[in-house]
Amino acid sequence: MSGLKVNPEAFGSTYEREVKFPLETVVERLKPTKDKFVIGAFADNGSLVGSVTFMRENSLKTSHKGNIFGMYVAPDFREQCLGKSLMVELIRRAKNCDGLEQINLTVVSENDSAKKLYKSVGFEVYGVERSALKFNGQYFDEDLMVLYI
Repeated sequence: MSGLKVNPEAFGSTYEREVKFPLETVVERLKPTKDKFVIGAFADNGSLVGSVTFMRENSLKTSHKGNIFGMYVAPDFREQCLGKSLMVELIRRAKNCDGLEQINLTVVSENDSAKKLYKSVGFEVYGVERSALKFNGQYFDEDLMVLYI
């Protein structure tokens, strides 16, 4: 949840909202299935320093797509290729989903370092959603990105 404090503009939720969820809700979110999983990266002391979530669409007409949510790496670990390692592992695992054809994600348009990371593993921008997020009275555009697998 430190990502919601450090980079609140980059996420659709807020720390204040998430911290109110009971432990059971968090456990349910983290419970992996064949079409949903969370990957974490841990420091030597065992603390979580990075994470990313994959969720496949579940309707008949959109089940060929999956989505990436909540990508975050703690600031002290961002220059260690941890984000790329998380993404490579997510893509590797997602390819095991039968019938999956593409993975989508959104990223704040001004977040050049994240876009560079996503492009480095094969994602491409296919559109921009203007004013996608609003935080503290400020709007943020989001780039829509896709990886065809």
